[in-house]
Amino acid sequence: MTFRSSCRIALVAIASAVACAAGQAQAPGGDYSQVAVTPGSWVYASVSGGTEARFVDSTGTIRLAVTCRRAGRQVSISRISAAPATALFVWTTGGSRNLPARFDQNSYRVSAQLAAYDSLLDAIAFSRGKVAFAMVGAPALAVVSSPEPARVFEDCRA
Repeated sequence: MTFRSSCRIALVAIASAVACAAGQAQAPGGDYSQVAVTPGSWVYASVSGGTEARFVDSTGTIRLAVTCRRAGRQVSISRISAAPATALFVWTTGGSRNLPARFDQNSYRVSAQLAAYDSLLDAIAFSRGKVAFAMVGAPALAVVSSPEPARVFEDCRA
């Protein structure tokens, strides 16, 4: 290995470390137990055809929505995103999973669908302290665990 190659490798490593330290997006997967929780609160509401729990940040932006469509017994998890993503990674203290997702260009949201009785919904409901949602191209969104999403899951199962 030449001196020039060594310098290039070192610069790439330094740039990667700086990007991570600056809070840039990390690749989905892994352990999110040390990721800081995003300030905000959960709100539960009735919507046409079901119910919804919304995680709203301090600016009033809905960062995450968990929606039940009773007719199809489907739960949708959608997260705000400026860029398309084909997968949404969900981390809980009881387990995690990469979900296939789609990007809605009109609402700028990445959404994943789950059946009402999917075990990942129980893991979200019973996660201790927080739940994290991650995707390529965006920082992880860690939210405080709360009863509002569990109410939505139960509504879909009724």
